[in-house]
Amino acid sequence: MSSQDVPQGAVLAVVHEPVALSPGGPLVLELRGPLGPADAETVAARLAQRHRAFGVALDSHRPGHHTLRLTPPAAGGFAALPADLLADLLAPPPPGGEILPVTGHQQTLLRAALTPAPAGAGDNSGSSGSSDGSDGGGVEQLYWDWSGPLDVARFAAAWQSVVDRECVLRAGFDWVAAPRLVLHARAEADIAVCSPAAVTWPQLLRRDRARGFALHRPGLLRLTLLAAEPGGGAGAAPPRVLLTYHPALLDERGVHLLLREFYRAYAAGGVLPGGERRPDLRDHARWLAGQDTTAARQFWARAVPPPRAATRPGRPGGATGQSGPGLLHTRLRAPETFRLRSWAALRGAAESSALHLVWALLLYRAAGVSGPLPVSFGVQLSGRDIALPGAAGIPGLLDSPLPMTVTVDPAAPLAGLLHQVRDTLLDLAAYPWASTETVRAWAPRPPAAPGPAAGPAAGPGPGAVAGPAAGVGPLCGAGSTLVRFDGPLVLPKVLRSELAAQGVHADTPRSAAGATGGPLTLAARHDTAGGLVLGLFHDRAQLADEDAAALHSQCVRLLRALPEFRQAQASAGQLLDLLARAAIPRMARPVPPAPRPALTVLRPGHPHADVICLVTAPGVPAGSYDLFVRGHHGPEEIVAVHGDGAPGVLPAALHQASGPGRRLVLCGCGPGGRAAYELAQRTPHAPGTVAAVVMTGIGDAAASASALARGVRSVLTPPP
Repeated sequence: MSSQDVPQGAVLAVVHEPVALSPGGPLVLELRGPLGPADAETVAARLAQRHRAFGVALDSHRPGHHTLRLTPPAAGGFAALPADLLADLLAPPPPGGEILPVTGHQQTLLRAALTPAPAGAGDNSGSSGSSDGSDGGGVEQLYWDWSGPLDVARFAAAWQSVVDRECVLRAGFDWVAAPRLVLHARAEADIAVCSPAAVTWPQLLRRDRARGFALHRPGLLRLTLLAAEPGGGAGAAPPRVLLTYHPALLDERGVHLLLREFYRAYAAGGVLPGGERRPDLRDHARWLAGQDTTAARQFWARAVPPPRAATRPGRPGGATGQSGPGLLHTRLRAPETFRLRSWAALRGAAESSALHLVWALLLYRAAGVSGPLPVSFGVQLSGRDIALPGAAGIPGLLDSPLPMTVTVDPAAPLAGLLHQVRDTLLDLAAYPWASTETVRAWAPRPPAAPGPAAGPAAGPGPGAVAGPAAGVGPLCGAGSTLVRFDGPLVLPKVLRSELAAQGVHADTPRSAAGATGGPLTLAARHDTAGGLVLGLFHDRAQLADEDAAALHSQCVRLLRALPEFRQAQASAGQLLDLLARAAIPRMARPVPPAPRPALTVLRPGHPHADVICLVTAPGVPAGSYDLFVRGHHGPEEIVAVHGDGAPGVLPAALHQASGPGRRLVLCGCGPGGRAAYELAQRTPHAPGTVAAVVMTGIGDAAASASALARGVRSVLTPPP
């Protein structure tokens, strides 16, 4: 069986039987399908190349069954397999593919996409407890009307040409043991054409969002063409293009860069001239790995938000009764925008600083205090103004939100607050490659309280996100808001002329409601007429439509009023007095999900049969465990173990589940496999209690369940 014979979407299963190892003895792993001898040799060779500290030996028995022996370094004896080795084993890259680490803000967004849905949100079995990122909650949508003649075949060819040139459009994610970006050698542009007679525009938006993305597959951007209304007479709606992408892969500026490349290809007849773009994500990853973080660490040791910083623009309220994303738009006319820009410029700042000033005042007002108070909110940095030649043209996820913290004193002059937000932004801009993940790691931590040391089970589970350091206020995330000022990305004049000569006008894309990454995002950009457009993206479960509209209106009102405060001693409190009669919006506080029991029985089984333990973790392909349970017909009891219990609970639950004479088979798909392996390493058990650990890579629910069943059968059924 060659690489070309491997079924598309097939998933590898790896079986490990824990035994007492002599120092320096090999760890034996069974590889169960879909690898032929040549493919297995390729996997073993890659492991030997990337993990030179381990000795690698392979025995091929037959297609779909191979034995891999990993001999650890002689010094120190055997240790648990590192996460990157497990990742290379369970998720080998595709032929011709490359792998990049996922770090920083991208890691945060990927983990958010893999976070389990709240209990009662569709999974009542308790068996999967995770998401594969294919729901609609993490997609962004842009759309525009197509002006001029449209050749659909040329449209599709132009996008395929962009996919062939841009490695970001051939990328998918792998999170088996460590978050990674997998660059495939080939991918197909995902383009669909719909008739307005079959679907309305609102229906198309909803269906497209619900479709989501399978994050492990390449091509996390797709396009849908809503054809022109029949007849094409005056007043008929023109064709409309919907572009959907996942925010863990691309930022909006990256999408606009890709759009520019598409228009180049379309103007050239459907073929983009030139080869692959360089620099690209690979060059950026190498540049990022070479950065000296000393100065950044020192800066963030003193710049993290304090615990009492105000971060929410609304007072605590009850449940909103609403759900899904919301979007509001307001436009400041060009003269109003010019006045705001002039007011800020006369004080040595940009209009983005005026927007930050107003948002800081709204956070302060919602806190309901008197006197000075620190406030904190996220600001989006593009991440492309770095010392990497050509970085400005790299499509991908280079931008990152960083926390801006300023102190609001209602008695102090407005100019002082304006300079404070300006200078803070300049400080942040020195480290645009930082992220909340790194800031959280660099934040100072107070000495640990005396007490017994926590055991291994006390640490965060695989893929868990560490919380903020004690004594540090909320960073950009679930508890904070984000302010984004998007600069224009205009098509080159020569390209616009080429399109115009063919009768095509490149319309400016507009945003549909998308993932907010938190309770609220305020986005500002200039339109073609010079006006400032403010978009408020909000989570309706935390901020109801009525409160969002009030907050948006108050923000716009303060922006319009700012140029009237010309006096040097005009205070922040005087500007806030304009809202004295306006009600302060209310925001619902996020309700943490109720903790689940450490162990759930999914199927009783025979009282003397072995026990199959399915280990849950964020990122287990949704529905895979349910399919496995329904398809398994043996006498074994099947239970699910959950890693969010108190330290020490899991080992006790597993000991109780096994019972005298019963063996445990610890199983997991994707990150659940790594969690099962680590659980076997730290669970005290008598010899022979844990019969095996079955780990699989990542695929869709059916392929993952099939791989899991294949590995389990090899343990429970005697070999022929």
